[in-house]
Amino acid sequence: MATLTTSVPLSADFLKRRSVRKLLLLALAAAILVPLANAQWASGSWPEALTVDLTKPLTGASDWIIDNRDTHPLFLYGFGYVSNAVVISVRAVYLVLLAAGWAGVTALGALVAWRVAGVRLAVGSAAAFLACGLLGMWVPTMQTLALMVVAVIASVIVGVLLGLGAGLSDRLDRALRPVLDTMQVMPAYAYLLPVVLVFGMGVPAAVLATVVYAAPPMARLTALGLRGADKEVLEAVDSLGATSRQRLLTARIPLARKELLLGLNQTIMMALSMAVIASVIGAAGLGDRVYQALASVDVGAALAAGIPIVLLAVVLDRVTGAAGEHAGEEHGNTLRPWLYAAVAAVAVAVAGRLAGRLDWPDAWTLNIAEPVNRAVDWMTAHLYSGVPYIGGTADWAGHFTTWVLNPVRSGLQWLPWWSMLLLVAALAWLIGTWRTALTAVLAMAAIGVLGVWSPALDTLSQVLAAVAVTLVLGFATGIAAARSDRFERLLRPVLDVFQTMPQFVYLIPVVALFGVGRAPAVAAAVVYALPAVVRITTQGLRQVDPAALESARSLGATPAQQLRQVQLPLARPALLLAVNQGVVLVLAVVIIGGLVGGGALGYDAVFGLAQGDLATGLVAGAAIVCLGLMLDRVTQPTERRTKSGM
Repeated sequence: MATLTTSVPLSADFLKRRSVRKLLLLALAAAILVPLANAQWASGSWPEALTVDLTKPLTGASDWIIDNRDTHPLFLYGFGYVSNAVVISVRAVYLVLLAAGWAGVTALGALVAWRVAGVRLAVGSAAAFLACGLLGMWVPTMQTLALMVVAVIASVIVGVLLGLGAGLSDRLDRALRPVLDTMQVMPAYAYLLPVVLVFGMGVPAAVLATVVYAAPPMARLTALGLRGADKEVLEAVDSLGATSRQRLLTARIPLARKELLLGLNQTIMMALSMAVIASVIGAAGLGDRVYQALASVDVGAALAAGIPIVLLAVVLDRVTGAAGEHAGEEHGNTLRPWLYAAVAAVAVAVAGRLAGRLDWPDAWTLNIAEPVNRAVDWMTAHLYSGVPYIGGTADWAGHFTTWVLNPVRSGLQWLPWWSMLLLVAALAWLIGTWRTALTAVLAMAAIGVLGVWSPALDTLSQVLAAVAVTLVLGFATGIAAARSDRFERLLRPVLDVFQTMPQFVYLIPVVALFGVGRAPAVAAAVVYALPAVVRITTQGLRQVDPAALESARSLGATPAQQLRQVQLPLARPALLLAVNQGVVLVLAVVIIGGLVGGGALGYDAVFGLAQGDLATGLVAGAAIVCLGLMLDRVTQPTERRTKSGM
């Protein structure tokens, strides 16, 4: 009898759990809907009757754009003016950089870094620009920098305008949020094809694709800064009779200065990443050198162009990051030092011009392509295959493909389509709300409707495999960094470099070590996503309440028990955020992996861009967006508002 009286409350408590009730409701829905779906569409793959063929309308739209690009008023007097303005702006900046010469540009970069962050970063900035010249990449670096300057200015203007609207209007904020969400989960490659169709191959398409990709973080952080302004300060300004415009200019924008500078930092990083990818559509510069070298599997040439990209990214990240950290600090009269710095930079540029030293001297260049290629040949001969006991990198890639990628892909494609939708609904609803689950299911169903169910599952298998490897390595490294200050200090500069490195650059060492195929694409994705997972894991574990750890130690818990029973449970929100960021970053590079044999949706996007096939490329891009939206919803917990006292 006692057993009965205790089991009833236990079962009642079990049924009161939110997750159990959700699973029971899903099981009930599945019991009703699955037999109906199975009776109507018995096939395991997505039913052909539920697909929509967009080939004809998209091909028609593509043909109309191509036929009317040079004659229609929309292109002549609309897009044509935009295209001309972009070309003129990029060329003007490029000519100014060339006129300043290598000495003037180097001096300007060093002086700006000195004013923002001090002597140490100034020396680093000068060394970075000099390294670009030593590698024989001065002119491509200036081409990339000119495109970057114009793209960042345009991105900041667009982002600030959208952020102002979203920060001042609740209605516009609600309307923009899903648009910005979609733009941020959409891989960079998906932007290229529609822009190329409208503007053709070249600089205008590259700049405008970069603006579309880089503006969202500026818009988000501008809106966040405006909405997070100190209410007491705003009330004080209102009490002085300030107008709405005065309130914005004298209070809200100055209070949001840190967020604005952080938005500038993120915009620069994304613009640099996109400027490299945009080389695929005809943008000259460092990205074009990397792309051409990768196409011919010339690792030495790719590395010679890739190093300046990394150096530019690190310098720009440090300078804008330092500006954000020191935002709002008072330094007295700050205009005079800036004036001195500008005069010094102009003086150096004039001196270089008078000395006839505008171009980087050929005698000062260092050819690293040949020794790098020799090193790659050595690695191919000694590490690629035939290594005793452990095998070579090619063997590892082959085993990973055979033992992991192929079984996961076969398993996903074997599952009935309705079971995939149920699985997505269960995962999204367990960690979120019914709206989250509905969004994830509709995104997954849209992939089937677009007719790319099978290649999307192929891409999903690569993403899942890459995420699993990333999380294992990331959590292990993050735990080690959280437990050892020395290891964390040693790891920090490595993570800084890896996080600022554009996506394209990761393909260089991967191709050198693993060749081409799905496994190399996964390897590049792991390397790209790993720094973010490590950082978030380390930060989450280090922010655990010290009192909880001290209490565990006083009870005699071992370090392993403290980690397992205290730190990991308390750091659960940070670990879930690490999973979410790992998924989003992996998806971004798995798609680019289509350039090195990744196949599936990434290959379709690359093929559509290369052939100008709007139907193939745009459908693949839309499917990638849907896949990213589904994965984002499945891995991102939704905070629920709870009533007080509950």
